[in-house]
Amino acid sequence: MIGQLHSVVIDAPDAHALAGFYADLLGMQISRGEPGDDWVVVTGAGYRLAFQQAPDLQPPDWPDPDRPQQFHLDVRVADIEEAEPKVLALGARKLPGGGGDFRVYADPVGHPFCLVWDA
Repeated sequence: MIGQLHSVVIDAPDAHALAGFYADLLGMQISRGEPGDDWVVVTGAGYRLAFQQAPDLQPPDWPDPDRPQQFHLDVRVADIEEAEPKVLALGARKLPGGGGDFRVYADPVGHPFCLVWDA
C-alpha cells in the first residue's frame, strides 16, 4: 500500500452551497469553510468530502461525452519523497501544480488525483 484515501474532492461554482447539500443529504457536518471560501470540507461517520471553488465550472451533463463526470481523489501519504516514485512506477504521471502539502498526478487514463501529506 502506498497511501490511504484522504478526500474525494468535487469542483463547484459555489463550494459552500454544494457542501451544504451533501452535508444534508448524507447527515454530515461542514467541518471547515465558510460561505465564499475556496475550500470547504464535510465530515461524518469516518468519511470526508471536500468541495473546491471552480467559478467557471462546466458541470457534467451525463451521459454527454463532451461534459463527463468530474472529480479527483486526494490520497494521504506519510512521506511524499517515498510515495512519489512508487506511484509513478504504477503508471501515474506528474502534472503541473501542487503546493506545500500536495502534488498533482494523472492516473494511467488521465484522471487527476493528488498525493497529500502533513506539511
